[in-house]
Amino acid sequence: MPSRRNPYPAWILERRVALGQQIAEQRRLAGLSQDGLADRAGVDRRSIQRYENAVRDPRVADLLLIADALGIHVTDLLRDQAPPR
Repeated sequence: MPSRRNPYPAWILERRVALGQQIAEQRRLAGLSQDGLADRAGVDRRSIQRYENAVRDPRVADLLLIADALGIHVTDLLRDQAPPR
């Protein structure tokens, strides 16, 4: 995969961190481990780990699967993020 010509602005990286924290918080509230969430969502555990640690942005399909596995709406994962500047 080719690398980006320009790095992401800081606010994008901040949102990635906030999203990862929200996934982790909702997972804990559901009483699930990363393995448990991965099994329920049908995604790789390493993907969950990368999303929570803000290493990678989740695909829209993965976000939908994760939200469904947690029994929440996808907007609940995105709601605590700051609006764009």
